[in-house]
Amino acid sequence: MRRFQISLRTGSVLDVGVSGPKDATPLVFHHGTPGSLVLFEPFIEAVVARGLRYVSYSRPGYGSSTRQEDRTVTNCAEDTESILDEIGANRSYIIGWSGGGPHALACAALLPSRVIATSTIAGIAPYGSPGLEWLAGMGIENIEELTAALAGPDKLRRFLELTASGFAEVTGDQIISAFGDLVGDVDKAALTGEFGAFLAENFREGLRNGFWGWFDDDIAFTRDWGFDPSQIDVPVNVWQGAQDRMVPFAHGRWLAEHISGARAHLLPEHGDLSLAIGSFGKILDDLIESGKR
Repeated sequence: MRRFQISLRTGSVLDVGVSGPKDATPLVFHHGTPGSLVLFEPFIEAVVARGLRYVSYSRPGYGSSTRQEDRTVTNCAEDTESILDEIGANRSYIIGWSGGGPHALACAALLPSRVIATSTIAGIAPYGSPGLEWLAGMGIENIEELTAALAGPDKLRRFLELTASGFAEVTGDQIISAFGDLVGDVDKAALTGEFGAFLAENFREGLRNGFWGWFDDDIAFTRDWGFDPSQIDVPVNVWQGAQDRMVPFAHGRWLAEHISGARAHLLPEHGDLSLAIGSFGKILDDLIESGKR
């Protein structure tokens, strides 16, 4: 992986990682919450094997990416466009995993001329969506965290001051216990070996300089996203597992029902983590196929 920083017009910087042929069409991967550009090698290999270039970056406030205070979900579209400009790419596929889902959808909504197709993997639906009990079905840790975010910045800051340090130092051997009530049996089974070590490294890198990226993600999720998912025109594929305790099944079902023309893959056997590791090749193939529409 080639890792570098790009400078934005605001004077801030983004950490970026790129793997694959220089002239290949990129796939921009939006990481979860918390997270970073640290890449899972089997995901990279799967992308490159399909003739694409894997691109990831740490959102503002994560890793060494400059914090953008009060950022919204839509701000990531400008960041993504800056990355595409930097690597000399006109158009891109987009994937967003869990907390990266809203950011992937923002790119689809705001960069239609540059996005070929988009997939969400266990992506969050907008807060306040009609007919969606937003917190229902989440593990207790997410309920407490997002309830704090809804109570305001001071409450969320105090919450993360108490909890973020555990993830900032977590190891692969500790990752299952760190997740607590957020993982059921199917996700616990996925959190072993190489994948567990990857997630721990991903969290450590993301939180290396503090919890502000995580903080800003949560605040952004609980506010207006700045676009209407129903108005997205590019192809969108929604992947969601029924055993997900981080982003419950109802979120994927809501997105599938409210994004015009969305292709829904609502799988009863998967959770948040098992879905990504168990179906990534299928997700890529579906994404590429949908881009031909």
